[in-house]
Amino acid sequence: MRKTTAGLFISLDGVTESPNEWQFDHFDEGMAAEMTAFERETDTILLGRVTYEEWAPYWPTSTDEPFATFINETPKHVVSTTLEKPLEWSNSMLVEGNLAEEISELKQKPGKNIGVAGSPTLLRSLLLNDLLDELTLMVHPVVVGSGKRLFDGGGDTKRLELADSKTTRTGVSILTYRPKK
Repeated sequence: MRKTTAGLFISLDGVTESPNEWQFDHFDEGMAAEMTAFERETDTILLGRVTYEEWAPYWPTSTDEPFATFINETPKHVVSTTLEKPLEWSNSMLVEGNLAEEISELKQKPGKNIGVAGSPTLLRSLLLNDLLDELTLMVHPVVVGSGKRLFDGGGDTKRLELADSKTTRTGVSILTYRPKK
């Protein structure tokens, strides 16, 4: 069965918003390798509305390779209650029904992992509803101070176990967690 996985840039103080403003000076070969591995193991992307609206105008004309080709060619399932069909970005489809049922159906289909890209609100919802199999946080050695945080309170306690950890040359801690059984 396929896994639902997520990877996210995050600051020491838990901020996930606008990583383009604080993460590029830490982007090194270790992070590139991690992202390339994520791509190699993923053939379906889940996006939340905000990430979709930020990425749809950028990626179709981007030359940021190898990421642009992967993001543009991979099927994208967009979770939103406010967007309407048809979605303009190629290979994008709107998730209209129950999210848990959609994830369950996707996991039953043959293929590689289902990867959540960006989308901290969606990621939090998947985690709190036991729909996420693996979470990789790329913790940057920076305190942003303000901005949207991955965990902003609310919800039940979720226990995770550390499955892997590494530190890149620029001090980014790459921590992979799985739900504790």
